[in-house]
Amino acid sequence: MKFMKLGSNPDTFHDDGNQVSIDGSELVSDITVRVGTTKFYLHKFPLLSKCARFQKLIPTTGDENIEIHIHDIPGGAKAFEICAKFCYSMIVTLNAYNVIAARCAAEYLEMNETVDKGNLIYKIDVFLSSSIFRSWKDSIIVLGTTKAHLPWVEDLKLVSHCIDSVASKASIEVSKVEWSYTYNHKKHPTDNGHDSPWNGVKQQQFVPNDWWVEDLTDLDIDSYKQVITAIKAKCMVPKDVMGEAIKTYTYKKLPSLSKVSMIHGDAEVRAMLVTITCMLPSEKGSVSCSFLLKLLKATNLLKCGEMCRKELMKRIARQLEEASVLDLLIPTLDEDTTVYDIDMILSIVEEFVRLNNKNAQKHNGGEVNGHVLASSASIIAVAKIVDGYLAEVAKDPNIPVFKFFSLAETVSGNSRPVHDGLYRAIDMYLKEHPSLGKSDKRRLCGLMDCKKLSPDACAHAVQNERLPLRIVVQVLYHEQTRSSAAATIRADSIGTGSYESSRSGATTNTEDEWNGVMAVKDLSLSKTTKLGKCDTAGTDAEKNHGGNKGTNGRAKGGTTPTKALGNMMSSKGQAGERSSSDSSDSGILPRQEHPKRTPATSVKSAAA
Repeated sequence: MKFMKLGSNPDTFHDDGNQVSIDGSELVSDITVRVGTTKFYLHKFPLLSKCARFQKLIPTTGDENIEIHIHDIPGGAKAFEICAKFCYSMIVTLNAYNVIAARCAAEYLEMNETVDKGNLIYKIDVFLSSSIFRSWKDSIIVLGTTKAHLPWVEDLKLVSHCIDSVASKASIEVSKVEWSYTYNHKKHPTDNGHDSPWNGVKQQQFVPNDWWVEDLTDLDIDSYKQVITAIKAKCMVPKDVMGEAIKTYTYKKLPSLSKVSMIHGDAEVRAMLVTITCMLPSEKGSVSCSFLLKLLKATNLLKCGEMCRKELMKRIARQLEEASVLDLLIPTLDEDTTVYDIDMILSIVEEFVRLNNKNAQKHNGGEVNGHVLASSASIIAVAKIVDGYLAEVAKDPNIPVFKFFSLAETVSGNSRPVHDGLYRAIDMYLKEHPSLGKSDKRRLCGLMDCKKLSPDACAHAVQNERLPLRIVVQVLYHEQTRSSAAATIRADSIGTGSYESSRSGATTNTEDEWNGVMAVKDLSLSKTTKLGKCDTAGTDAEKNHGGNKGTNGRAKGGTTPTKALGNMMSSKGQAGERSSSDSSDSGILPRQEHPKRTPATSVKSAAA
């Protein structure tokens, strides 16, 4: 730390609690200066020789002892004591912690060059420009002390000088960094761990781009914002480093942010969260989606305002593919309704779809079935995240079916290469909501595309008592078709067996026939004949190959699709389709009445 010593006479000030006098003086004190609750017993002549303000306050005539009250001097009694010692030419030490207070006090007492050459104001200004503002850490310390001396520091432009000093050093090329700094991050792989001396101060050979981040965390939020704004204006620091700086500062000031459920605070904490949100770089990826979601949880919990919340939601939507299901589980503020705020996540997903569609239209200009193609990689990742989120919130018995349905359909069915995740979420919802009506079940299960279920999911679905019969029939049919097709491919690959038999078995019934408008009772009448043919054809093909069974030809546990259908039909006939709920009690709007939330929404309907 830089420092400066002024004066040559020994320091003989004696502090006796609230009274300060000069020891060993042969002259009796003829002036008492009261600063707050502290009294200084001094002499007129030294004060009059340096301070223009005392020249105005002390009468020129009269030898009597007078008392002067000074209540508004910046820096209080400590700062006045520095100025008084300077008037007596006593040794006084200035450093980064007291120089701002002394400078403001000297300005208050008018200790300028018009009164005496080489006065205190001049000496402090020289010290600031030649030492303090050239030091990285001293500049930060000085900036931290300015808030206590407003508005003097602003009128004297001390704040702007401090900010410019700090911002200029943070924006410098890392190869030119030749001062010490605090860095507790993990060492860079290229750092060999050996330090080289420079001017007596040990320095790292490798200087990371974010070398300045930790030192700034000691600043208050207002000073920090001013520094960050100045650094941004210089356009020299990468946006990801700016994001890392803000994240580091946030965790330093709000360590409970990592456990949002534990966060608490007053208006000051809310104001800090709003300021941090406003400081975030606008570029996508400058901060992680996980950090943004933690901020959103905190701002939502502390009710930081609608504008702050919406701004964070927009930023999250731009990089939603990076999110995790755990981060999306934002608690709702209304404990009487749902556990998690599904409406907030729905708004974020809708914004994501809108942005992706807009971006795809701008770059590709292509459409499929009237819907603009979104970025395939990101939309697939988001669909997987949404399915995982639905599986978690489905455990909440208070989640309305229309909210679950709305979020599930917001992401297009084409964005899900495999529908296992969606099936798991729907099955979890059906399990936790056993009283769901038949109509709602059909609409909910209609979101799934049975052709996109894996063999394991199909094996589970055909034995799932919670699914409507129509869905089970579709799964059985598609699994039977897949099994027969696999048998045909094996027959063609080894050149044995009856090609025509396998082909006829694989194409006995077309998909359109099963996905038509057949009623459940029609399916029940024809199920044995149609699936029997498929099963027979597939079995014949397998027999022609030495009895090898296709991996997709059986449900797990050794149950064939045909037998599973018979078992399901039998159980459903006895249980009356397992539900006594009236189909008119639907929590989902009819299809023609359900509001479309995004242009990209495309729900894959099940067989009618």
